[in-house]
Amino acid sequence: MLELLTDPGAWASLVTLALAFLLLIGVALIADGFEFHIPRGYLYFGVAFTTLIEILNLIARKRRTRNAA
Repeated sequence: MLELLTDPGAWASLVTLALAFLLLIGVALIADGFEFHIPRGYLYFGVAFTTLIEILNLIARKRRTRNAA
């Protein structure tokens, strides 16, 4: 279990996704600072959709490794 948590390649897609979310929120805050309104529904949909896709990717990766063993 500890090897899985310390392997940087195992969580690379989640780290990339988290950084993308931070960038998305930062851009939205900067846009609001310049009084350019981005509807929050667009932001929430983007976050929810990519989270769903990542969950499906994690499940598929787990099944592939289980079937390969």
